[in-house]
Amino acid sequence: MALLDRVPRHLFTRRGWGMIAAGAAALAAAQVMGRRDLLTLAVLLLVLPLVSLAGTRLVKPRFRVYREFNPSPVETSAATTVSLAVARNGPDSGIVTMEERLPARFGETSAFRFPSRSAVGGTSRYEYQLRSSQRGQFRIGPVTAEFTDPFGLSMHRQAIDDGDILTVTPAAVVLPMTGLAGARGNDGVTATRIRANPSDDDVMTREYRHGDPMRRVHWAATARHGELMVRQEESVTTPEATIILDHRFGAFAGGPGSAVTGLAGPDGHALASSRTFEWSVVAAMSISAHLAERNYGLRLLDTSGRPAFLHSPSSPDPAAEEFTGAAGLQSIAESLAAIQLSGSHHPRRDVRLTMGGNTAGGGVPGRGHISTDSAPPVFDDQLMDKLSAHRMRGPLIAVLGRISTEEALALAPAAAYGTNAFALVVVEKPAEFDDVLELLRQGGWRAAAVTAAARVAAAWSQFDQDPALPVAPAAEVRRGAEVQR
Repeated sequence: MALLDRVPRHLFTRRGWGMIAAGAAALAAAQVMGRRDLLTLAVLLLVLPLVSLAGTRLVKPRFRVYREFNPSPVETSAATTVSLAVARNGPDSGIVTMEERLPARFGETSAFRFPSRSAVGGTSRYEYQLRSSQRGQFRIGPVTAEFTDPFGLSMHRQAIDDGDILTVTPAAVVLPMTGLAGARGNDGVTATRIRANPSDDDVMTREYRHGDPMRRVHWAATARHGELMVRQEESVTTPEATIILDHRFGAFAGGPGSAVTGLAGPDGHALASSRTFEWSVVAAMSISAHLAERNYGLRLLDTSGRPAFLHSPSSPDPAAEEFTGAAGLQSIAESLAAIQLSGSHHPRRDVRLTMGGNTAGGGVPGRGHISTDSAPPVFDDQLMDKLSAHRMRGPLIAVLGRISTEEALALAPAAAYGTNAFALVVVEKPAEFDDVLELLRQGGWRAAAVTAAARVAAAWSQFDQDPALPVAPAAEVRRGAEVQR
């Protein structure tokens, strides 16, 4: 029995290997004793397992597999229930042993028997739960089935489906209220009053309606249109916020703790990430949720002015840059699930600030751009034009990695395009970026440098405090009011 435990089981069962061993012994005895009946028995014992093996390879039972995740997608650290429905699509092949292949981070594979005891209508249903502490996209499955022949001599294992992708999104952290909304109310709605005298030509007007007070009649517009026109004194606008998400490889990789394991893309390969970038992803998700709950329309751009999720494999619409409502927030969460660092893995260190093709000297430029040989320009005219198109419609938030003083000079004037401008610089050693923060503050930004050890809520609350103060690490704010879901 101990010898049978050592033989490979992916071809024959113990019974099959035992029959082969008996056939080999009978063949040896036939050679020694010269008995034809032993030779016939040996051939039978050897051929029957081989015929069974060929049968399991050529005649394969067929199954249909349906897999659902609830919820889907799922946030990090939250559980999702996987529901499997397996139905036979062919002749009955008896009891089959099946396994659901899982990525290593989810633990052992789930094994089950088909048909199940609770099978109804030829369909067996199974359920189990998965939980991931890190974001990413993971292939769940395929289901593999182990078939045996009717005599139980050979076995064959094969996948009976292709598996499905489970998307794990970053969980948002509840952020405290800050002065970000400015004059807007907590519901994100602002009333814009336009007071005009009868000589104003740019006032918003509409046709007179029964019940409108005569004091609102705009006589100049009435004369032009030949009918009573009244002033539209108040209009309600939807607030907008722009988030600049930095995902350049050179801005986040290369420092302490830059290697992150466990993140996965839809093809099973690891995503390029780092501790600081993971902090930035959670911060972007939290800020988006914070603003979306207050009815803000969101625009997410990268440092070059392109859609922030243009290269995210998990994005439902990579070319989208504007998001509204619950559906928009869900799209942001899915897009952040598998976003990774982009650009060259070996960026040049000699980054130059150029102005119309000439190297800029001192002073704060009005419209410049950063150029490298291996990455697209950052903080250049394309980004500025995008921000200018939505000038003063809401706050501007930048979640950045390591940036140089030249890059800070190029980004600083962008603060003029938002009602407020906030910058979080996520680095390993914040003290080394005091000059960068000062340049941003001179341009009108409220800027703070944080480490991956800081709490997101604590970093966010710095915008209502002295921006020069360092952000407290996680150990110092454990007693705070931050709630993480």
